[in-house]
Amino acid sequence: MVKEADGKVDFKKTLDAYRAQRGRFRVVDVPDMQYLMIDGHGDPNTAPAFIEAVEALYPVAYKLKFASKRDLGRDYVVPPLEGLWWAEEMESFTTARDKSRWDWTLMLMVPHWIDQTVFATAVTQVGDGHRPARLDDVRLQTLSEGRCVQTLHVGSFDDEAAVLDHLHHEFIPGHGLRMAGAHHEIYLSDFRRVAPDRQRTILRQPITTDTDG
Repeated sequence: MVKEADGKVDFKKTLDAYRAQRGRFRVVDVPDMQYLMIDGHGDPNTAPAFIEAVEALYPVAYKLKFASKRDLGRDYVVPPLEGLWWAEEMESFTTARDKSRWDWTLMLMVPHWIDQTVFATAVTQVGDGHRPARLDDVRLQTLSEGRCVQTLHVGSFDDEAAVLDHLHHEFIPGHGLRMAGAHHEIYLSDFRRVAPDRQRTILRQPITTDTDG
């Protein structure tokens, strides 16, 4: 695996699943990956649970990174925040954009060499300090997405609707495919610090073929 000059692995640079181009839909086979996960519901701009989820994920992620470097001799860059998004009516993502109806799972990818024992220790250590309100809701889980279509969106999250509409209603059915899982976003930019018009987000949709069962 390729490492940075300081010995850290940067998965954004080494994994094909983190590559996407603006204006191009690309089919990619995503390997099974494990994540820190936490669930929630509602508008990410106003729901307290969203901020609480972020505040619970990052301390655990950094405890795992430091433990990996210290105990396993394997250092890495903490990957970007990711999210799975869904609603009873998927049109909520493309036309209505009624964020109050959205369900979500926020995620941070964790290397495969981190196991449940290391994870449990990290959670305990985080809890010994300034305990995040939703720490007990964080879990370590493998996500299996398989074949997906993804593209890079540059701009505000509210400007995603046209891209998603084209993906859902033109590209996917036009190539004999159908959606097979939750909408997935990878936030290459820190939306807390980067202006909306400069935000870079990978938009991913798991797919299957019309002939699959």
